[in-house]
Amino acid sequence: MINANLTGYTDFIVEKTTELLNIDSPTGYTEEAAAWVKGEFEKLGFDSKITNKGGVIVNLTGKDKEDGLLLEAHTDTLGAMVATIKANGRLQLTNLGGMNPNNAETENVRVVTKFDGIYEGTFQLNNASIHVNGDYDDTKRTWENCEVVLDEDVKTKEDTEKLGISVGDIVCFEPNVRVTKSGYIKSRFLDDKLSVGILLGLAKYICDNKLTPKRALYAHITVFEEVGHGGCASVPEGCTEAISVDMGCVGEGLTCTEKQVSICAKDSGGPYSYSIVQGLVAAAKEAGADYAIDIYPHYGSDVEATLRSGNDLKHGLIGAGVYASHGYERSHRDGAENVLKLLIEYAI
Repeated sequence: MINANLTGYTDFIVEKTTELLNIDSPTGYTEEAAAWVKGEFEKLGFDSKITNKGGVIVNLTGKDKEDGLLLEAHTDTLGAMVATIKANGRLQLTNLGGMNPNNAETENVRVVTKFDGIYEGTFQLNNASIHVNGDYDDTKRTWENCEVVLDEDVKTKEDTEKLGISVGDIVCFEPNVRVTKSGYIKSRFLDDKLSVGILLGLAKYICDNKLTPKRALYAHITVFEEVGHGGCASVPEGCTEAISVDMGCVGEGLTCTEKQVSICAKDSGGPYSYSIVQGLVAAAKEAGADYAIDIYPHYGSDVEATLRSGNDLKHGLIGAGVYASHGYERSHRDGAENVLKLLIEYAI
């Protein structure tokens, strides 16, 4: 049962989420973020380790080692990679995960070279000057029709290569983190760094209140979720259940808002374990968490990768409501707090 005012924990979640959002971590470039996550859980007193794959496994303790619960979130994000250095010295990209050029246009980026540092630039439509390009309005935004304009004096492919930029370099998009006085959290990549912040809030709650969960409790912060195989390995021994703590969808046809915890009954991969959905709803009611139950038409989660890799587990999916998924996303501190309420009731 919840035995403390959660406002301080929600403040902590927002603070840690903001810190993590400002660490670039597109899929394939997650070492710094994973090290930060490991360190933050260790500050709270929990054993953590980096997996061979690069994720973070955290032991949140617990009594029943034969009926363990695994909570999964991910710290990898959308991003891009240099696909071609063009004759004019600009960069054509290929996406990492579901990054969409329609809502990435005009964003500032950082190009992380393999050996020669980081360069800044802007992701723009080819021939981006409206006063010059008569086809500006009608041009479809695709990866082929957009480019990175480097903030360096480059005019040729050779100029760019001299900087040390090459095919396969990582491109990170600026998150543009904002937290409003009204409690809204706006940023790219709330999917799923907000959930990592929530799991840190849960760990702090366990630590501060000197609690021992009734079941062995683990967190897995994965680093390849955005390309579909984040949760397919490293399930701790004795786990019988896994819950993905990811973003809750907000949009037309769904009932969830940014201030609620969303409980997913079914997504594009099929239904979640019915008994787990029942248990999550019961826990939300008991905890007084404002919740919604929804079906996500275009969605897949870490926990589905966990099952597809052959693990014998019951599975579920929850998350704070997030609007404009895979774009410039928005949630609210109330949504984060409602996820925390549910997790305290369900997992402790």
